[in-house]
Formats: sequence, structure tokens, C-alpha cells
Amino acid sequence: MIFDYDTLKVIWWLFVGVLLIGFAVTDGFDMGVGTLLPFLGRDDDERRVIINAVGATWEGNQVWFITAGGALFAAWPLVYAAAFSGFYVALLLVLFALFFRPVGFDYRSKLPDPRWRGAWDWGLFAGGTVPAVVFGVAFGNLLLGVPFHFDETMRVYYTGTFWQLLNPFALLSGVVSLAMLVMHGAVYLRLRTEGAVERRASRAAQLAALVLLVSFVLAGLWLIRLDGYRIVAMPPVDGVIVPTAKTVVRESGAWLLNYTLYPWMIGAPLLAGLGALFTVFLSRTGRVASAFFTSGAAVAGVILTAGLSMFPFVMPSSSDPDSSLTVWDAVSSHGTLQVMFWVVLVFLPIVVAYTAWVYRVLRGKVTTRSVRDGGHAMY
Repeated sequence: MIFDYDTLKVIWWLFVGVLLIGFAVTDGFDMGVGTLLPFLGRDDDERRVIINAVGATWEGNQVWFITAGGALFAAWPLVYAAAFSGFYVALLLVLFALFFRPVGFDYRSKLPDPRWRGAWDWGLFAGGTVPAVVFGVAFGNLLLGVPFHFDETMRVYYTGTFWQLLNPFALLSGVVSLAMLVMHGAVYLRLRTEGAVERRASRAAQLAALVLLVSFVLAGLWLIRLDGYRIVAMPPVDGVIVPTAKTVVRESGAWLLNYTLYPWMIGAPLLAGLGALFTVFLSRTGRVASAFFTSGAAVAGVILTAGLSMFPFVMPSSSDPDSSLTVWDAVSSHGTLQVMFWVVLVFLPIVVAYTAWVYRVLRGKVTTRSVRDGGHAMY
């Protein structure tokens, strides 16, 4: 089966979205658990229980992040180049924060000194919190537009600074991101722990879900007032397109245009809001497995809302709207997308099946006794 070029462009927009959702749903709860670690664990045994709840799977979950980055490079090379130019400092901040995760998991319990272990607990906190906030801030800036442009030789120039990324709307988006991952992590902790840790995780899940709901609604109301981007002229989308060949305008309410043209898209923000509400309700009634499902649905809904609102834009330019990168003009060649499509079609089901098998084998509660008796098998 050989797809035409414009169809493959849309397919790869969907694939990248699936990878981002897969990363947020799996590695996202690891990050949420890291954020909660210093607060839900009142002594060393409880903190070890929390760490070991994700200790066996966090590295596998992080592969989704690496895969998403690789797919971005292969499918959308112009987006990869422009994003790493514009968000360079922010991405380095994420990278440095992620350094704390492998060394934190591996070195924390090597020494019995409380100060040593406490320091690594806060390192794991940074490794979960900083990426969660930065990812949200990045999405917020995408919705605002990123100050970059291409010259006549298609060299990309970024004209902003790191501090300009920390604007009020982007910081609110960071709150949305952090709240949804903390909610997801807290619900996962309820699945894997018992006793006092589980009770504290239940309260944390409900609080984070409410914060997510409020911040998501506020961000949506703010988005209505923001200037969005709209393509008014463009060459045929079934061929190779130079990004600067189109004409883009900024206008108020443009990010809502897709919901007018395709009313079914309203399902994405509804999924996010209802997912958060049901997570609160199910957490209060003790239906933890269902709460984990609704929490994951809320995470997917938030990401889908951002993606569907911007479509077909991937990285709008605030300094030169015509340089904005879209699904149609930021992609690799037809042949590259076609080969990658078959690779994904073969290997993605294998990865999903293997991941499901791993979680099935490792299901069950992590207890203080199992941590103490586990020896070197436990962190």
C-alpha cells in the first residue's frame, strides 16, 4: 500500500501525536510520582515504597520520550531544527533535570545517611517537576507563536530569549501540564501502594485533578482571546512546499476555527475536563483502576486539545507568520515518510504488546516488607 504525499503528512501528524500521548501517559506518571516523592513519603521506608512503585518500569517508559524526539527529527526536520534553536536553553534545562533520574534511582539507597538519601529525593523531585513544567511552557509558547523566521536561503533565526518563554500564558500552561502529570502519578501510586501512602496519594490525586480542571478551563478562556494563526494562501499540499511560500495571518479567535469547521473536535477538551472530574469522583469512591483510566484519558484530552486547536500548524512564527511550520511544509520526503510508516506499523504494536506484558507481570502492591526483603533487587 502506497499513500499519496498529503495523506502521509496527516498520518505522521497523527503518529507524532500518538507518541506524545504515549510518553505523557506512561513516563508522565513517573514524573508525577517524582514530584510527589518528598511530600507523600514521611520516612525512608515510605519513600522507598514510592520509588519502587515506578522503579522497574521508568526506564522503559522514558523510551517513549526518546522515540518521540527521533520521530520529530525524521518526520519533521524543520520543526526539529527550529525548536532546538528556539527552545535550546529550555531543552537543556529538561536534559539536566532528567540526569537526576537514573543516578537518583541507582545511588539513593547506596548509603544509609539520611542527608544523602534526602538529597537524591529532591533530585528525583526535580527530575519529575522541571520537565513537566517546561513541556507545558513549550506548548503554551507554541500557541502564542515562537519568534523565529527563515531567510532567503532557508536558514532559521530565533529572535527571542529564554526569559520571554516564561510569559503568563505559558506559565499557566505549565501549571496545566504539572497538575495533569501529578494527578496521573498519584492515581498510579494508589494502584501500587497501600496504607498511609495510598491514602495520601488519593488526596493528592483529587487535589491535582481539581487544579488541572481549573487551570485547563482558565487556559481555554484565555486562548479564546489570543491571536491565532490562519493560512489564507498556500500551494497545493500534495507536493514539496517551501515554508515561506504560503501566506499566514494572525487574528483573534483563529485557534477556535477548527472547532467551527469540525464540531467533533470538541470531544478533545470534553475528554480532558470529564476525565479530570471522573478521576476525582472515582478516587473518592475507591475505584482506582477506573480512576487510572480516566486520568490517562484526561492527559490524552489535554494534548489532543492543543494539537487539534493548532492544526495544521505545528510551530507558528510570531515574528514572521509566513515562516510558520505546518503539517504540509515541515515534513520529510514522500519516500522517507512511506518507509517510516511501515516501520511504525510493524514495530509499534510489538512495543505496545511488550509494554502491556511487562505491566501485567509487575502488577501488584509494593509494600514496606517487600522493599525491606527485596535486597539488591529493590531501590
